[in-house]
Amino acid sequence: MHASIEPPTPPSAQLRREDDVLERIAAIVARRMIPEGEVHVGDDAAVLAPFVGQALVSTDVCVLGVHLDAELFPLEDLGFKALASAVSDLAAMGGRPRAAVAAVSAPPGTDLEELHRGLADAATITNCPIVGGDLSQSRDVAVAVTVMGECPDRGAVLRSGARAGDEILVTGPLGRSAAGLRRRRAGAALSDELVIAHRRPCPRIEEGIAARQAGAHAMMDLSDGLGIDLHRLADASHVGFELSHVPVATGATPEEAISGGEDYELVIVTDDPARLRLIFVDRGLRAPLTIGTIRQDQSVRLCDEEAFARRGWQHKL
Repeated sequence: MHASIEPPTPPSAQLRREDDVLERIAAIVARRMIPEGEVHVGDDAAVLAPFVGQALVSTDVCVLGVHLDAELFPLEDLGFKALASAVSDLAAMGGRPRAAVAAVSAPPGTDLEELHRGLADAATITNCPIVGGDLSQSRDVAVAVTVMGECPDRGAVLRSGARAGDEILVTGPLGRSAAGLRRRRAGAALSDELVIAHRRPCPRIEEGIAARQAGAHAMMDLSDGLGIDLHRLADASHVGFELSHVPVATGATPEEAISGGEDYELVIVTDDPARLRLIFVDRGLRAPLTIGTIRQDQSVRLCDEEAFARRGWQHKL
């Protein structure tokens, strides 16, 4: 007796199924008014109004099982983190988000609507509309997000502008995300404050804009941890640094604050910290915290007079 073999699905039926999915996703991500003259989801390409000043473009990829533990967190969180982490790259340069495109690859049966609800939530919070994207079948769930933004006035703040004598500041205490992951693994609820910091990171968009307009010399977001990202900024600027301390968030450990990553706070370098704080406070933003000073000698990498080793998140490629 021969096993029955299902006839191949006609291409038209496959197309209808894909179109149905795309239609439902479009309804999820299109939660906002589209500016006159722009075209977002639904055509071969998005059409955007001209950008003001410098145009910024950045891409981030989030993979289930690498950037998010599927046994501890809902799929929505992967979509949220994918867009939020990409937008944070714009914030790190003082940019304002204009639009994003999201390409999702996933095995058959993946709840794509749940995933896109997370993307849509992040788009709403960051004011960065999803204007297009793509779907593909794959072995693993992955979300690739490309964001576009603009930097008028002074232009983008780079990593490479730090100068000897500049002050180093951060936009908040560190370690909340790593502490949240630790707490979730220990059984804390998804609604736990620190767990939320891990699953729903908040890019510091307004802080980045304020720092740019205050004349910051260099800036970077702390996606991989201060213990590696500050070294990257110093490398790009060909300088050293000396830290007086690392501000540790309530509930986090000193090591989580240094190497935990995914805080998405900004590290800012400026020669006028008083002006920087004034502009932050004037806009209702939390005043940044001074943590150290830039040194001319590239070999000087100290914290509390001890060597500040590179440590933080790095992919093993």
